[in-house]
Amino acid sequence: MIKIAVMGYGTIGSGVVQVIETNQESICKKIGEGIEVKYVLDLRDFEGDPVQSKVVHDYQVIAQDPEVAIVVESMGGIEPAYTFVKAMLTAGKSVTTSNKALVAAHGAELIRAAKEKNVNFMFEASVGGGIPIIRALNSCLTADRIEEITGIVNGTTNYMMTRMAEEGCEFADALTEAQEKGYAEKDPTADIEGHDAGRKIAILTSLIAGQQVDFEDVHTEGISKITATDILYAKKMDRVIKLLATSRQAGDTYTVMVAPFLLPKEHPLYTVNGVFNAVFVHGNMLGDAMFYGSGAGSLPTASAVVADVVELAKHIGKHIELEWRPEKLELADYRQQPGRFFVRTGADADAVAQAFGDVTYIEVPEAAGEKGFLTEEMPEEAYEKKAEALGDVRQMIRYS
Repeated sequence: MIKIAVMGYGTIGSGVVQVIETNQESICKKIGEGIEVKYVLDLRDFEGDPVQSKVVHDYQVIAQDPEVAIVVESMGGIEPAYTFVKAMLTAGKSVTTSNKALVAAHGAELIRAAKEKNVNFMFEASVGGGIPIIRALNSCLTADRIEEITGIVNGTTNYMMTRMAEEGCEFADALTEAQEKGYAEKDPTADIEGHDAGRKIAILTSLIAGQQVDFEDVHTEGISKITATDILYAKKMDRVIKLLATSRQAGDTYTVMVAPFLLPKEHPLYTVNGVFNAVFVHGNMLGDAMFYGSGAGSLPTASAVVADVVELAKHIGKHIELEWRPEKLELADYRQQPGRFFVRTGADADAVAQAFGDVTYIEVPEAAGEKGFLTEEMPEEAYEKKAEALGDVRQMIRYS
């Protein structure tokens, strides 16, 4: 019988316990022996819940119990999660987590700590909820050189952008609806300003590059400045606005960013709506591949965590090699990346021509008192200089 512990009995932790209890028979068949949740670590008690008999309040109880082979971390945040996880690995226990903040900040270090004790540190659920993108990068796609990863990796913002596109509502209304449905936190800053997606693309880039990518180095823009007027322009262009996290090979490094993009109908991420996530991968041998599924919620994320538990149980006493060196990767300057830009301005046509030269105007009758146009292709650094020369820029969205 394999004994495990769950640290944190919130949305994800309770989902993990539920998945293990509901699918006990099939999970045990895959592992080849039984599995049991011995401890649940939480500050709270849960009177009336069957899990109460397993609740402990001191993480050292778990660390010092030789029966516990696998630990699930589902507390969130960096501390005390980092301290607790490090203690579990040091004690010779494998760990799986859905905590992207922890993985983005300390992934390389925790992988190394696991290797030193011949155990494993896994984090499938830290990116994309129930989508198995990390396992694919670490196993199925290891023969390829990954040249691009672009994804919709935040269910909250994708739900909001979908509602704005479908209903023509303003950002504030879409946010209120997302909060009422439980898709957005009371403080939604990490989601709507792109920080959550930034951590996730930093993790994915660290894996394909094999060394540390600091999420603070990822250029990040959110959706808080997107308006109903932007949606009107997008529809006129037969496009949708999506918050993308993207990483593209640039020589020996990568260009990494999070920002809203205008996508055409032929783009594989065009039809990804609601709280669903999707990740597009391009490899030099594979070509294009798509990973699509539910990116949020208790059970989809818990399912990915339990998949890690199964993998860890199959490899007790055997470390699985994972390349993620602690040396920092210096990212390419995103401003050197060429692209086209959709711009809204109150300036007249002469001013636009003087600043940008030839442009393509987009006519939207409802947008009175302004002009919308598409630039020619240019590096972002050149766009910034031209925008500064124009002066009156009300909005800029990258045109994919």
